[in-house]
Amino acid sequence: MAAVGRPRRSCLAVPGSSVKMLGKAQGLPADQVFLDLEDAVAPLAKPDARKNIVAALNEGDWAGKTRVVRVNDLTTPWTYRDVIEVVEGAGANLDCIMLPKVQTAEQVHWLDLLLT
Repeated sequence: MAAVGRPRRSCLAVPGSSVKMLGKAQGLPADQVFLDLEDAVAPLAKPDARKNIVAALNEGDWAGKTRVVRVNDLTTPWTYRDVIEVVEGAGANLDCIMLPKVQTAEQVHWLDLLLT
């Protein structure tokens, strides 16, 4: 299967903790939208932000946009749940997982093993 190229001239970051911003982002003219679970979300808000993102991916209209979720840094206690809940809940409506602050190839390998 050949990969389909998509333009990524513009990227919009949206905090997963804001239902209002998740809704508004769908209508903005960005080629890529990354729904953030990392820096834009306070620690106590992370579980609800995951649910918000899953709902937005499943129920929203993201036509023409590359849909990305930025999970937390692998050295945090949130990364595993971020990946599991988002992929199990909305994997069919997700184009990419962004793993931030990668320091070693093993961290990318960890994500690959979790996803496969």
